[in-house]
Amino acid sequence: MTIRPFRQVDVFTDRALLGNPVAVVLDADGLDADRMQAFARWTNLSETTFVLPTTDPGADYRLRIFDPVAELPFAGHPTIGSAHAVLESGTVAPTDRLVQECGAGLISLHVTDGQITFEAPEAVVTEPPAGADATALAVIAGGVELLDPRVVDVGPRWLTARLADGATMDDVAVDLAALAESSRVGRFTGLNLYAVDPQGAVEVRSFAPADGVPEDPVCGSGNAAVGVHLAALGPTDRTGDRYTATQGRFVHRDGRIDVTLPPPGGRVRVGGSAVTVITGHVDI
Repeated sequence: MTIRPFRQVDVFTDRALLGNPVAVVLDADGLDADRMQAFARWTNLSETTFVLPTTDPGADYRLRIFDPVAELPFAGHPTIGSAHAVLESGTVAPTDRLVQECGAGLISLHVTDGQITFEAPEAVVTEPPAGADATALAVIAGGVELLDPRVVDVGPRWLTARLADGATMDDVAVDLAALAESSRVGRFTGLNLYAVDPQGAVEVRSFAPADGVPEDPVCGSGNAAVGVHLAALGPTDRTGDRYTATQGRFVHRDGRIDVTLPPPGGRVRVGGSAVTVITGHVDI
C-alpha cells in the first residue's frame, strides 16, 4: 500500500458541511480499478475520484470517477471538486482554464472568482424506454405528475422530468427499490426531477439508488440534464438563458448551482463554488 495525498471537498457551496462532498485521491498512479472501487465503496460518498497523469496532450490531468458500485464516465460535482483540489494542492499550476480527461473525453473547465464551471459532454435526449416511465412503474407515490419525461444523456443518463410547480416537490416520495429496478431495465442512472416557480426559481432532486445513491445531495450531471431538458421543453421564459438552481434541502445539504442553457447545437454549462473540508493522506 502507498500513502497518497487526499482531499475531501464540499461542492456547490462556499460553506463547509453543505453541498455535495467528493473524496479526491490526488496521486492514484499504480492503483487498479478494483482498489479504486473498494476505496469508493469504503468512503460511501456519492462519488470518489482518482487523479492520474493524462494520456492526452490536450489535458491537464486524468480523472477516474467511482460511485459506491461502479465507475462513471463523467459526473458533475466530482469534476468541480477535483478541479478545486488539484488547483489548491498545486497538482496543477494556477490557471483560469483547465482540461480534464475522463471516460467521457475531454472536459473544459473555467475558473472565475472562486467559481468553477464545466461544459458538460454533448447531450443526447431520447424518449423513455418502453415501460420506463417513472409514473407507470409506481416510482412516485401520491399522484405526482411528471411532465415531459425524457432520458437525457450527459455522460450519466438521467430520466428527467418537470413537476407542475415548486410546491409539488414536497409531495415527491420515491419508491427506491422500484426505481433501482427500472433504472437497471431502462439503462439509465436514475430519476431527475425539477420545478420552476412563476418567478423563475429552479429546484432539483436527483435519485440514483441503482448506483448506491438514494438521493444525491447536489448533482452536477443532474443539473446539466435539467438544463438540457429545460432548453428543449421547459419554461425558459421564466428562467432566461442563465439561472441558479437549488438542491439538497431534503437531505440538509443545501447547495446552489449556476446553469447556462445550451445554445442550439451547443453544450450546457454548470458551475459552482467548492470548499475543502479534509486535507490529509490515505494509505491505499
